[in-house]
Amino acid sequence: MDLAVLAYVSIVSLILCIYMYSDKERAKNKEWRISEKTLFTLAFFGGAIGGVLGMYLFRHKTRNNAFAFGFPLLAAVHIFLLVQLF
Repeated sequence: MDLAVLAYVSIVSLILCIYMYSDKERAKNKEWRISEKTLFTLAFFGGAIGGVLGMYLFRHKTRNNAFAFGFPLLAAVHIFLLVQLF
């Protein structure tokens, strides 16, 4: 069970990190964007760690306060819960 939770969080984090990259590229090319609601939903359901990595690796959404504070806060909660699980 513990390994399944870790795998789930890893996969959702990877997906959100890829979404952050994709949204950054779409922003550069003035294309249709991934909604903030979608990004926050993925972060809430386990992908916040990947969201924080994507934010700072791709310098995307770092000036948006909801992301700059929300993603790290969610990531801290997820890390706390993972530590408690193991």
